[in-house]
Amino acid sequence: MVADGPIVAIVPARGGSKSIPRKNVRLFAGYPLLAYSIAAGLQAERVDRVLVSTDDPEIAAVAREHGAQAPFLRPAALAQDDTLDLPVFQHALAWLDEHEGVQPSLIVQLRPTSPLRPVGLVDRAIEMLQADERADSARGVVPSGQNPYKMWRKAEGDRLQPLLIDGPPEAYNQPRQSLPPTFWQTGHIDVIRPGTITDKGSMSGEYILGVEIDRSYTVDIDTEADWRRAEAMLLDGDLDCVDPASQRRPLPEDVRLVVLDFDGVLTDNRVWVDGDGHEWVAAHRGDGWGIARLRDRGIEVVVLSTETDPVVAARCRKLGIEAVQGVQDKPPALENLLHAHDVDAAHAVYVGDDVNDVPCFSAIGCAFAPADAHPSARRAADRVLTSKGGRGAVRELCDLLLGRTEKGSA
Repeated sequence: MVADGPIVAIVPARGGSKSIPRKNVRLFAGYPLLAYSIAAGLQAERVDRVLVSTDDPEIAAVAREHGAQAPFLRPAALAQDDTLDLPVFQHALAWLDEHEGVQPSLIVQLRPTSPLRPVGLVDRAIEMLQADERADSARGVVPSGQNPYKMWRKAEGDRLQPLLIDGPPEAYNQPRQSLPPTFWQTGHIDVIRPGTITDKGSMSGEYILGVEIDRSYTVDIDTEADWRRAEAMLLDGDLDCVDPASQRRPLPEDVRLVVLDFDGVLTDNRVWVDGDGHEWVAAHRGDGWGIARLRDRGIEVVVLSTETDPVVAARCRKLGIEAVQGVQDKPPALENLLHAHDVDAAHAVYVGDDVNDVPCFSAIGCAFAPADAHPSARRAADRVLTSKGGRGAVRELCDLLLGRTEKGSA
């Protein structure tokens, strides 16, 4: 491999996860899980290319949507439950050499199962390895939660023997502060010299640098409980993480169509039901006035709702706007709407409040969420409104759009 070759980040993402099916493309706080590792590579100043190595066409397509390259599908034999990292990376390097004549100077491994990465971590790890020519690789580590000098293993019977024997005498009786610091490897980052992979047949080599990471970022998603904990850390914590949600798109200059979810956007998401099953919802008169003014300016408004309910149709008739109801899969319905109204996606905006709206966000020019939307919708949206659903969120968007058109006509 050549010293001046590109630095290539590779995200390994196979399709056959068993513990959490399809976890690499499952929405994690509003974005596919692998999008966090892709973002870490794309936002790093020293990374030249971000590739996803997968056996799965859907994962490859999602990777491309989020800015990565997926120029090949790896063989199924390299995507089994017991497949090691080494043959996967050997395959990627061989493919780059054979098909593109590319010989990277460094390889960065970004595992999807460790999505919470400190900002700047990737560049810091690369710089560390570049600064030490003796090193084969650099690996992310965090301080151990439990010091292994106080750990034991069983010999014959119930007899205990220290797990580690190279520390202070009777280390297991020493206070923690007097013991050598120890570290636990994480899946956040590995930076490897390609020759370590191709010539030495190792993902680390013998001379390994430790890239220390704050223990607050420690997460390795392998179970549903891991997933819930990691998502809560990102949504509710105070971690400065690399995040695909930081790449917000601006409001299009020329908006021609506004698509609204109904419940939680034009209503406050509550429903009143009488003994005969009749339903009532609460709406905001200001939303109606804002929609009327949009329509006067030639901006079309359409409701796209999962529900099939007379109250949806009645409210939309009152507002003079189209209602598409009973939609179980919103992205195809959104595409049909754009086609029917002859509006390019770049000239449309969407307002949604829940997880079933999130897939529509990336398929349209700009996405909004009410202030009280589901956390995954708030994070995936390009902009979170200050008003709540059914309490002026739509009016706020209308005023924003009207302000743009009035300024443009002045």
